[in-house]
Amino acid sequence: QVQLVESGGGLVQTGGSLRLSCATSGRTFSIGAMGWFRQAPGKEREFVAAIKWSADSTLYADSVKGRFTISKDSTRNTVFLQMNSLKPGDTAVYYCAASPVFLSTNPTRYDRWGQGTQVTVSS
Repeated sequence: QVQLVESGGGLVQTGGSLRLSCATSGRTFSIGAMGWFRQAPGKEREFVAAIKWSADSTLYADSVKGRFTISKDSTRNTVFLQMNSLKPGDTAVYYCAASPVFLSTNPTRYDRWGQGTQVTVSS
């Protein structure tokens, strides 16, 4: 199995930046892609960004394009989400997830999830 642990959340003002990290362990060779999702209170979990595990192909939600960047450090089995120009609408619990197959915006394609990290953007 793959274990995921997120870190890096916190409170930031509008326009600020945060970098989230997702450390992976276990059967990392079984990972096809890694994704970031978020869930705000009273809303469904939504796709943010994803990256192929063995390549640099990426996907982004339209709402974060140009502001967020997903990347990975293969030597440390860690995925990052650099978030710039943050807005109050970005406030949510952010989850990283692992897919055994391919890049997808669909959360049902991901079978391993971290515990989540809170991001709060104040106005």
